[in-house]
Order: sequence, then structure tokens, then C-alpha cells
Amino acid sequence: MRKKLLFVIPSLTAGGAERSLINLLAILDFKRYEVDLFMFNHEGLFMELIPEDVHVLPLPENYSHFVMPIRSAVSKFLLDKNAMLAFNRIMFSYKNRASNNVSIGEQKSWKYMASSIGKMDKKYDVAIAFLEKTSIYFCTEKVEASKKIGWVHNDYDKLGMDPDFDLDYFQKLDHIVTVSEECGHILKRRFPNQNNKVEVIHNIVSPKVIKQLSEKGSHDVFGRKEKETVILSIGRLNTQKGFELAIEACGIMKVWGIPFQWNIIGEGEERQNLLELIDAAGLEQHVKLLGLKSNPYPYIKQADIYAQTSRFEGKAIAIDEAKILNKPILITNFSTARDQLEDGVEGLIVDMNAEAIAHGIARLIQNQSLSKQMSEHLSQLQLGTEEEINKLYSLLG
Repeated sequence: MRKKLLFVIPSLTAGGAERSLINLLAILDFKRYEVDLFMFNHEGLFMELIPEDVHVLPLPENYSHFVMPIRSAVSKFLLDKNAMLAFNRIMFSYKNRASNNVSIGEQKSWKYMASSIGKMDKKYDVAIAFLEKTSIYFCTEKVEASKKIGWVHNDYDKLGMDPDFDLDYFQKLDHIVTVSEECGHILKRRFPNQNNKVEVIHNIVSPKVIKQLSEKGSHDVFGRKEKETVILSIGRLNTQKGFELAIEACGIMKVWGIPFQWNIIGEGEERQNLLELIDAAGLEQHVKLLGLKSNPYPYIKQADIYAQTSRFEGKAIAIDEAKILNKPILITNFSTARDQLEDGVEGLIVDMNAEAIAHGIARLIQNQSLSKQMSEHLSQLQLGTEEEINKLYSLLG
């Protein structure tokens, strides 16, 4: 008899955790497992990539009303004579807006959202919250399962969360999975009494699939000009990814007279701010926000350099993908950087400021023998991580 698994994630919009889940589900053994997927939002770039063996659960009716615009939601609940949900919808909005930190807002508002979601009817062998915060809170409070696993995809200390709040939930988990050794060390330091639960499972990436998908863009996806170096970054447009540092670095490189274009794939709340920075620096011809791309691999393949200017990361899946496509890489020196890249061999790790980023990019452009050496080194490595699925199987039991 197949074991019943439930995966929980907020949505399948573009992002590293979302891409990682799709990769995991693509190689999961469905002969051994019956899989349900619960999401809080059924829109997203990767919805079309969900394997047909996965059953996507419908949204609870009250929750569907709860996430409507606040006026519509409150009106609906009052019309249905449900004053408590109307009040909770107002408090949910207030707690999110009143918090300076998005993660704290998500923690403080959870109980109000939770009131719109009843406990799940089906019992599972294993419930897997595939992202920190809401997914974990949902799994621990709303799901009946013999075993519960929570995933943390980032450097926990950099998320700005209240660890005392999370401790109550972590104590109810059987395993806490994270994506790199350094992230594991951070969790063990932050939650010493949960040490025995922490496991490291690296993001699953498949070189075969990535290389196949990279061939689908036969035309020039960048509209490259003569002698122009193309730099690519992928990530959500938020403060974590540090794209304003990239824009500032572009201003420096423009002054130096380097012909380049820097393209960013992603979407998020910082889009307007980034556009204003680009405009103020006169960089419209140099920096392009490309939005979301369901298949980013032709862009990685055709780029000359992959760059990640993040303030913090767990383990950025895009860096692993750029390595598979043999790109010279530049990343900032976030806490888990050396878990991802061998400095000077696979790419460059630079200080987290615009001048260091500009100097690093210029070095990769001007020292072609170094860039070629990095690419050739990457081409010799065995970079697939499909075997990481076996670590998950051992946890599922």
C-alpha cells in the first residue's frame, strides 16, 4: 500500500523553493507514495509543471473568501453573519501592515488567517511543510499525520523572525530539513534543544533536464549588441536579493566604459523601486528587469556571467543551475556563500558592496583566461543532486 504524503507550500510562483519542490516531485517514486499538494494560492509560474500524479487540493471555502480584497472579504463575512471572520480579516491586514519585517508580520497574522481554515479531513502518513513560516504553522495545526517535516530554505537568522514563536511549532515537528550545512549549523545554534531534528537535504537539480530545457531558446534572448557582455541574475525582487547593489555596480561599470547589459529574471515588491534607481542612474540601456520566465535556462545558457548579489541565502538553486551550464559566477559573501561556490575556481566571492561587485564583474570580463578556466572546471564536475531524494526517502520511512 502506498504511503499518503501531503506537501504544503504557499504557491508555485517563481522562486528557488518552488523550483526545488517541482524538481523533487518530478523524480519522486509515485509507486511508493500517494501525493497531495496544498497551496494557499493556486496561481504561479510552475503550476503547469506539477506532475499529473500529484493531486492538488482545493482551497477551503472560507479561506477563498478570506484572501479576497479586505473590503470584499469583510462584506462577505458580515453578509454571512460571521462577525468573527470579518474581525479576523481586519486584524490579519493590520498585523501585516503594522510589522516592519515581513516575516514577523506573517507570524503575527497567522492565527487570524488560521481561523478561516478548518482541520483537514484526510489523515496522512507524512505531512511536509516545504517552506518556513505559514507552511509549517499549517502542517502542525491543521493536519493530522503520523510524521511531520518542516523545511527551512534560508539562513534562519537573516529572516528576522521571532524564534520563540517558531519554537512552539518546531517542537511539534519530527524533522527540520534545511538546504545547506551552514543553514543547519545556524538552526542548531538558534534552537539547541531541537538539534537532533535538523537534517540537510540539498536542493534537487537535474543536469539532464536543465540542459534539455536550455536548448529551447535557439534565438538571441537578450538582443545582444556587439562586444556587449551579458550578465544575468535570477531571484525575487526583494531586499534579500540585493539588486539595488547590482544597479549601483552597473553605474560604476558604465563610468569605466565597459560595454555590458545586466538582466534580472524575477518579480516582486521592489520592482518599482528598482526601476526608479535604474532611471535615476541613466541605466535603462544597461539594466533590464525581464519579469518571470517559466524556462530561465536559455537565458542562463546564453549569458556570459551569472551573478547573485544577495544579502543572505540558504542555498540558491539558480547558482547550482548556472554551474551546470558552466557559467563563470559572481556572488556576494553571504553567510552560506562558501557552501555554494569555491572562490577563484568555480567563480568569485566578493564583498557585499557595489564597488566590490563592479570590480569582480570587470575582472571576469577582462580576464577571459580566468573565466574560461572556471567554465572548463565546472564542465568536468558531477553536479547533479538527484540522489538527495534518497535522504528524503529515509525520513519518510
